[in-house]
Amino acid sequence: MDPLSETLSLITAAFDRLKISYAVGGSMASSARGVWRSTLDVDLVAAIQPQEVAALVGELGPAWYADAETIRGSIEAGRSFNVIYLPRVIKVDIFPAAGEFHQKELERATLVPLGLGQVSCSVATAEDILLAKLRWYRDGGQVSDRQWSDIAGLISNNLSLDWDYLKLWAARLRVEDLLARAIADVQRDG
Repeated sequence: MDPLSETLSLITAAFDRLKISYAVGGSMASSARGVWRSTLDVDLVAAIQPQEVAALVGELGPAWYADAETIRGSIEAGRSFNVIYLPRVIKVDIFPAAGEFHQKELERATLVPLGLGQVSCSVATAEDILLAKLRWYRDGGQVSDRQWSDIAGLISNNLSLDWDYLKLWAARLRVEDLLARAIADVQRDG
């Protein structure tokens, strides 16, 4: 199995065994739902609580760099943290589910085969990936061509997007201007 698929398989299996809801997001998810591009890491949104950290670290075992104290502190502060699969030196960024949007993202995720190894795992919907990428684009100073390309790819490759859902959440997340701009770009370039 390729390194990224192996890492994805192991981390999602650990979350499944612990019954912690998760959804793959980021570049892997946008590749599955939009336009493929290579990536060197895995991004997950997970409904992990501080009291579940020791169990997660134990599930991952010694093949993973996973510092329980750092992870617990990140969750309590509402910040992302990462774990690293040492045999392949692949990083997994984990975003603790915080707030209503993340809860919706987890609820709406569906099983999709990902990576060269076709690992079946919970993946955020095209709409939720699009909204998350719009937020990341805004939070990153609106300068990432790679993020903007992912956004355009999601719009142009998903003809049945739920536009009512997108407009509702874009307004709630304060990215409606970026959504409108992305739609206009795709229509102009289409």
